[in-house]
Amino acid sequence: MRIIDIHPHIISDDATRYPPAPLFGKRSDWSQERPCTVDALIAAMDEAGVDKAAVVHSSTTYGFDNSYVVDGCNLFPDRLIAVGSVDVAAGDAVPVIRGWVDKGLKGLRIFTGGSTKDFDPTELENPAAYPAWEVLGELGVPMCIQTGPIGLPQVTDLAKRFPKVNIILDHLGRPDVLDGPPYANADSLFALADIPNIYLKLTPRIFGDVKKEKASAETFFPKVAAAFGANRMAWGSNFPTSPGTLADILATAKAGLASLSEADQQWIFGKTAQTLYPALAD
Repeated sequence: MRIIDIHPHIISDDATRYPPAPLFGKRSDWSQERPCTVDALIAAMDEAGVDKAAVVHSSTTYGFDNSYVVDGCNLFPDRLIAVGSVDVAAGDAVPVIRGWVDKGLKGLRIFTGGSTKDFDPTELENPAAYPAWEVLGELGVPMCIQTGPIGLPQVTDLAKRFPKVNIILDHLGRPDVLDGPPYANADSLFALADIPNIYLKLTPRIFGDVKKEKASAETFFPKVAAAFGANRMAWGSNFPTSPGTLADILATAKAGLASLSEADQQWIFGKTAQTLYPALAD
């Protein structure tokens, strides 16, 4: 089975060439404690048996400067593509997006909160960002969104307003699954299933949550696959943000999805990624 990772990160060891300038003014702990250069990522991928990756820019290290993720991925064009971040509400967002795409960027991400800031979904409802979304649809560039359940109404609006843009929900939107079957606390996630341009990114967070309290991988992931289809689910390692080796993170994901059919697993571990990022299919 071909393995493609759509959520690793890279951090340069050259702070002069790529100076940190974190979004919200606070740099993430992980980027300082366990940084991973592009060369180290390739080595980890080789060890783990990961064929290709869509590398996600670290907003909590570099803000809106995508230089390292673009430069790093361009060093390994047969293995990596870059997913970056821009200020989509800025007046120059459209030419900035076009400029980064010309340099090799294949996807974008909106970081509304996480390890360094509480979630603020207001960024997702700003009409000033609509021109940026229009150009994403024109260029065929997907958008990852990092938010919690609080932002899912805004995600729904964007998905319906811009049906040509595939939206990838980081960490499944961090659903509450601890109540167990039928997972009523995650109703806001399952309410998105009928919106065809919303995709789900499965990362270590959800593989950890399904081991807690009343949840289980055997009851949760089949429900997600039945609702959304495995062709709208893709695996992302969150390496090195999540602790552990890439090989260990992949092994945990494989164990968590073992109850799904082989065909579904092929979609989640590779084919969906190639749908979202056609450059990974080469």
